[in-house]
Amino acid sequence: MKPTKNQLFKRQITLSEIGEIGQEKLQKASILIVGCGGLGSAIAVYLAASGIGKIHLVDFDTIDSSNLHRQVFYTLDDIGKPKASVLATFIKQRAPFTEVTFNNNAVTKETVFGLIDKVNVVVDGTDSLPTKYLLNDACVIKNKPLVYGSLYKFDGYVASFHLPLQNGFYSANLRDAFPEMATDIPNCETAGTLNAIVGMIATAQVNEVLKIITQIGKPLQNELLIYNSLQNSQLKMQLKPTFSKEKIQKIFDSESYFDANCEVQNSDWLISSVELKEKLSDKNLEIIAVLPNLQLPFQVHQTIPIQKFSIEKMTVDSSKTYVIVCQKGLNSYKATAILKNHFPDLNVFSLAGGIENYQ
Repeated sequence: MKPTKNQLFKRQITLSEIGEIGQEKLQKASILIVGCGGLGSAIAVYLAASGIGKIHLVDFDTIDSSNLHRQVFYTLDDIGKPKASVLATFIKQRAPFTEVTFNNNAVTKETVFGLIDKVNVVVDGTDSLPTKYLLNDACVIKNKPLVYGSLYKFDGYVASFHLPLQNGFYSANLRDAFPEMATDIPNCETAGTLNAIVGMIATAQVNEVLKIITQIGKPLQNELLIYNSLQNSQLKMQLKPTFSKEKIQKIFDSESYFDANCEVQNSDWLISSVELKEKLSDKNLEIIAVLPNLQLPFQVHQTIPIQKFSIEKMTVDSSKTYVIVCQKGLNSYKATAILKNHFPDLNVFSLAGGIENYQ
């Protein structure tokens, strides 16, 4: 039996700050969620359960066993399936008054405006710095609110960027907090993360979206909330709007926002576990790990963390075949691309699927 809206959202409508009017605002709202991993999957389910009318999901990735400890709306049976489509199916079964659509492609500079044009709020659930800056810059250019979330080990970060102010101006954006994109910050695969902080930051982002749509409370505008789960401590970093739309437009015109982790991998640069096993006895084979402390079924010749992977620090032998390995095959592919771009004729391959899929 399909419940009525009043039955489904009774406890929320009971809140005097929400009421029937606030619930109707949620029903009319359209939200874009980019990234359907630990943050994005929880954000999507909670927003749908709150009564958001339209949700569009975007994620290029598939579900992996290493995701499940923090991406709790996926099951063992979902491994290998596209995140966005699996999440959309779950929401349809859970939220009868939410229209959910999805896109299994990575967000790019060419597609971002088409994605954000018709939504009320954009939510960043990614772990890709280039994508975070792409979303931020596009939202500033198109005057869209961006609810930002980010994770690093036991720390979480939340902010509502580029909200309209009463004076006709807009609140601070990501570049007011971090003007330039850092190149040495590892993602969850490299640094690790605790599942509790993932859920906490996701629900904090949900809270921001609900406040923005219903226009109640005080959103995190002109400030970045930083929460540490080990100490249960939090602070708010105050921000000042300094990056104008014109300045960000110039950055957007010149920036590529390229992220190798979101790239469709070139099959010519990949080696399967079966092919690697056949080559392990080859004296001209050199295996390089780009993540430390990997549990490996074979010996590697050297370990170069992806953050320190640099052509200038390597001695390349053109007579050798190089195989780069990591946990999931993303950072190894990034390192392979770096080598291929500098040495096109070098025999270098990334282990497809990483060590966790080595059979």
